[in-house]
This record gives sequence, C-alpha cells and structure tokens, in this order.
Amino acid sequence: MGISSNTLINMEKIRKEQGLTWLRMINMIKNNTMENKIRRSISFVAPTIIPLLFIILWELFARKVGNNAILPQVTTVAKHFININADVIGIGSIPKNILYSLVRVFIGYILAIIAGLPLGLLMGYSRRVKGALNLFISLFQPVPAIAWRPLVLGWFGVMSVATIFDLDYGPTYAIMDNFKLSMIFLIFLSAFFPIWGNTMFGVSNVQQVLVESALVLGASKKDIFFHVLLPGAGPNIVNGLKSGLTAAWSCLVAAEMLPGSMSGLGYLISHAYELARMDLIVAGIICIGVIGALFDGIYSRISDKYFSWQRLVR
Repeated sequence: MGISSNTLINMEKIRKEQGLTWLRMINMIKNNTMENKIRRSISFVAPTIIPLLFIILWELFARKVGNNAILPQVTTVAKHFININADVIGIGSIPKNILYSLVRVFIGYILAIIAGLPLGLLMGYSRRVKGALNLFISLFQPVPAIAWRPLVLGWFGVMSVATIFDLDYGPTYAIMDNFKLSMIFLIFLSAFFPIWGNTMFGVSNVQQVLVESALVLGASKKDIFFHVLLPGAGPNIVNGLKSGLTAAWSCLVAAEMLPGSMSGLGYLISHAYELARMDLIVAGIICIGVIGALFDGIYSRISDKYFSWQRLVR
C-alpha cells in the first residue's frame, strides 16, 4: 500500500517545523552566548568607570586650584610611580618604604594570630573560660590603638628588634632597628581584637544540632572540636583574620608616626606633610589603599573557595 499525498504533505510540514525549531534553538544559544559575553564585558569594565571619573575630576579640580601644595595634579603624583625606584625626600624609594611597612604589619599581625586565635577558640569552646575572661578583655576592646601611644612609649621607648637580639652596630643592626617594639605593639593591638572576637563568636555559634548529632554518633570532645566546631566556625575565623589584617594595616600610619621611625609609608606621609609635599602624601595614600584592597581580595578569594557552602545553609 503506498503513502497518500496528504501524508507526504504532513510529513514535509513536520520536517519543516522541526527544522525551524532547531534554528530557533541555535539562535537562542547564540543570543545567550552573546548576552553572556556582553555581561562579562560590562562586569569587567564597570569597576573601572568610577575610578576613571574620579581621576578626571581630580585632574580638573587640581588644574582649577593651580597649587600642588593644596591639591597635586594626577601627572605629578604619577611621576612617583613611573620613577618608582627614585629616592624620595631622603628616606629611600617607595618600594623600600612599602617593604618596611609590610614587615612591621606582618610581625604584629602574626603575634595577634598567635595570641588571639587560640584564646578565641578556647573562650568559644568553654563557657567557664569565656565567663572568666570575656569582661576583662572587652574592657580594652573599645580603646583605639592610638590611645595607647603614651603608655607604649613609656614601656618600650625606642627599643627595637635589634635591641632585643643585642646586635652589634652594622648593616644588620641598621635594618632591624627600624622595627620598633612600640610600633609592633600598636599593630598587634589593632589586629588582636577582630581575630579574637570573630573566632570566639564563630565557635560559640556553631549550630547545636551539629554537635548533638556528633555526640549521638559517638564522637569525643576532641573530635567535636576539630571536626565540627572548627569547620563550622571557619567562615567567622577567616573573616576575623581579614578584619585583623585590615585593622593592622589601617593602624600603620599612627604606628609609624611614633618617635624613632625613619622609614615606612606612615613615616613617608608624615614627613612629606612637614615638607608640604602633598604629591608624596597622595602617593603614600594610594599605596596604602591598593595594598589594603589586595589583602581584602586575597581573603575574599579564600572565603569564596573554601566556605562557599555557608550561602546554602542561610
């Protein structure tokens, strides 16, 4: 029995409709691909728009003012980054001063981690320890680090790492003498409280159902601490480490303005102010801001990579 002409016509219509459907799907995929490319381009370009507008307005206002001692031009500040290794106002190059500042901050920051992290874990885990220490430590938390300057100078004076290790005068002594104990202590204080507070909060606020489930399954207190409380408090601990580093870096200028400082971004800014070198002040501020943003970005990447699960449990 042969196929009727109506059947052949219907089959042809079906083929055409299927062909059109495939064409529509291909066009949709192409459109989605184009939309994704446009979105990616916008997401890449968008963060640069406001900084560019800011730079343009800055340059316009600077030319309007016409006085570098009040508002330096963009090109004047940019010269310090173009000639990055040039000596500035007799205290070395900008990278050299950045290095001294970074070493000071990381010494104080590491000491804050050594003190704040275990203490926060212990106080978050044990209610007795928290009850005994929380009020005492909290009394000092609202006090800004800069308020400690008179006491710190009385305690440490101009003692440095070179003094502690009793180094002989020479090139090594000259380098190590830049790291004054008073500066390191102020940076330590700034970083300590965010690290301690966030760690304690994170451990003490782990969901109780997780702890109870682990106990039912026969977990010991050690297992609960290392396999339940620590991972559960991880996002808060990382946030505390990030906040501590930000606070330590923010305290840099105040710390490096203490007597005995002869290097660092903070000293560069304060010494440039005495010489009415606003271009160097702005260059120093830019360095502090860029490095601080870099620190924040590193910890944000760590948080997104290892603790992305926290978004699913909110």
